[in-house]
Amino acid sequence: MSKAVVEPLKIADATAELRHVFVRDLVLDCNIGVHLHEKGRVQRVRINLDLGVSERGGAHNDRLENVVCYEDIVKRVRAITADGHVNLAETLAERIAAVCLQDPLCRSARVRVEKLAVFEDAGSVGVEIERISTVRPRPRT
Repeated sequence: MSKAVVEPLKIADATAELRHVFVRDLVLDCNIGVHLHEKGRVQRVRINLDLGVSERGGAHNDRLENVVCYEDIVKRVRAITADGHVNLAETLAERIAAVCLQDPLCRSARVRVEKLAVFEDAGSVGVEIERISTVRPRPRT
């Protein structure tokens, strides 16, 4: 019996009052890379986000302003990838984590950035980081 290589994330947690908001397999063109052959050309990257979002302060009352809006997060990620050349996948991941954590409800951000066409015999290469916010969650309206 084989064990799964990737363990499922356990972010949602009722006792910690955390909700798991995620974006899966966002594939974008990005000008990325340190090598000369990577400069001035775009590469496809796949981005996965897992956000730990605070539920403290009561119910969301079915109001968008009381939750982390994944549409806004995706727009911000698209803007980052369109903002010019970046050398490292690590730098791209850090920038994405920083914009996710700008939302006061976002307590943690796990960001995976994968370059999809680096090696012919590998599906992808990349990096995954996790960052935690020190900002207290905003009160709900």
